[in-house]
Amino acid sequence: MAEAASVSGFGRELRQCRQAAGLSLRQLAARVGYDHSYLSQVERGRRPGSADLARLCDRELGTGGRLTRTYLRAHPKRTAAVRPVGLPAASLAAVWDGLTSALTGVDCVEATGDVRSVPPARLLPELLADLQLLQAQGPDGFGVRAAELSVLVAETLTGLGELRAARRWWSAARAFADSSGEVSVRSLVRAREAVSGLAELRPPLQLLELADESLALAQQIPASGVQAHAVRARVLAQLGRRAEAHRALQELLSCSDALPPATTSRLGDLAPYEVHAAEGTVCASLGYGTAGCLMLGRALELCPEQRIGERAQLELALAECLALEGEVAAGLALAMRVLVELPDEWHTYYLYDEAGRVLAAARDREPGLAAVRDLEVLVERRPYATGRSVGSGSW
Repeated sequence: MAEAASVSGFGRELRQCRQAAGLSLRQLAARVGYDHSYLSQVERGRRPGSADLARLCDRELGTGGRLTRTYLRAHPKRTAAVRPVGLPAASLAAVWDGLTSALTGVDCVEATGDVRSVPPARLLPELLADLQLLQAQGPDGFGVRAAELSVLVAETLTGLGELRAARRWWSAARAFADSSGEVSVRSLVRAREAVSGLAELRPPLQLLELADESLALAQQIPASGVQAHAVRARVLAQLGRRAEAHRALQELLSCSDALPPATTSRLGDLAPYEVHAAEGTVCASLGYGTAGCLMLGRALELCPEQRIGERAQLELALAECLALEGEVAAGLALAMRVLVELPDEWHTYYLYDEAGRVLAAARDREPGLAAVRDLEVLVERRPYATGRSVGSGSW
């Protein structure tokens, strides 16, 4: 009851200040970069708001810190715990120097666990610590584990928007994978880099080369190559080579049908939800909205609840497919809910790349919808790069 009263108190004060300034909900939402429906829920006591929202409203309404003080009194444990934007550059450099000084010499370290249940800003220091431990071990298996950790560092850096630093780690991942002699690892590293490269908007022909290399390697292994087929189909679709992309989708479906119930690699489990997710994203890239909805819906059913970031990306991919099928309002509403309610620490470069595709599909079909502009405002904020909150973090 006390929590509900405090939420209601902040919301009432926000409404009073907004009305005193003569602004509508939509006008204030546009100024502070929040969805207007979310602000409405805060004012009605349905959402707690955030310290960042209070500060922004103080600025726009000229209330001199009044709303921030009210919010912090009501939520003493919700002070602005904004993620640090800076990266541990010294640690990155030290680990990089240690790894690249030799391509031999270290054994596996079982320390990362389920990395996809850890937010990227918290994961990066853990990965660097794993790599430092790796350098202190014996020589067996170094290439495989170093490749795995380098992939995870590269993906995490990309998620944090540090694309230049990520490129160095992708290069290292390929070098370590090639030195390991493990065909499956060499294939998966290239496939994962190509997937990341799609979000980074790297040259499509460069990505197609990576995808082709990944597929050629995967074809040496029975019941393998789902990721290679998937990324190759997406790159071909991006290049406008739809007939080839459609054939690649058929190969992907055939390959996934041939998978045993549980397939694993040294780079992690290829879970059933990941197979459906790969199929769904390829369908989206080809404009097959209905099929994409079915596959991504199945992926969401199977994706573990603790993998918050992946579930958010799957929901945005589903929103894209809804928009592709003409359900633009539903797709926009889903995308905005994800961006507003997802805790700040899970907002990544990858997430906003997917949100951009939702916007593109919506603009193509119903550019005049007010919700299109609402989503544009949310996408422009990109808190992974600024440390600023988008919403309540009540995922």
